[in-house]
Amino acid sequence: MTVRCWIAAAFATLLMLASGAFLPAAAQEKLVAPETNPPGDIPDNQVFVAYTSPDGFSLKVPEGWSRTVTGPSVRFFDKYDDINATLGSANAAPTVASVRAGEIANLEKAGHAVKVTAVKAVKLAAGPAVRISYQSNSAPNPVTNKQIRLEHERFIVFKGGKTITLDLAAPTGADNVDQWQLISNSLQWK
Repeated sequence: MTVRCWIAAAFATLLMLASGAFLPAAAQEKLVAPETNPPGDIPDNQVFVAYTSPDGFSLKVPEGWSRTVTGPSVRFFDKYDDINATLGSANAAPTVASVRAGEIANLEKAGHAVKVTAVKAVKLAAGPAVRISYQSNSAPNPVTNKQIRLEHERFIVFKGGKTITLDLAAPTGADNVDQWQLISNSLQWK
C-alpha cells in the first residue's frame, strides 16, 4: 500500500468515525428540536424560582437566567429579556402625577429613545403601585452594534419610606403578558 493510499484510507476512516457510522444505533445522539418561541418570548412552560434580596424583598424569576447584583439592585436577563428590581427610598407613595413629573423625565434622559405609552395606578400583591408602560431602544450589542426596540412595564411600589422599582423588558411584540403578571404579582416585601 502506498503512502497516498494509506492516507486516503485513514481519512475515510476518520470521516466514518466522525459521522457515527461505526457507533451502535442506540449510542447516536438524537437531534434536538429547534426553538419554536419567537425571540424574546418567555416560554409558557418556563419554570420560575424564588429570589430573596438581602435588602428586604422577594420575587419569582425565570430559572436559569443570568443574575447581576449591584448594591440594592438585582438584574436577571436572558438575551434581550430583562428584569430589574431596585430598592430605593421616598418620603411618600408615588402617584400618577408625581411619576409624570419626576420619574418619566429621568427615564427619558437615561434611556435610549424612550416613548412612554401609559402611566396608571395599579394594585400588586405587594401593595398599590404606579405602572409605567414604555418603549425604548436596547443598548447597542457590543459585537454587532445592533439595537432592537424593547417594550417595558415598570412598577413602583412604596412601603414605609422604601420603594421597589421593578422594570420588565422584552423585544417589542413578545408575548410575555402572563409571565410579567406572574413576576410583578410575586413581588413581596420581606
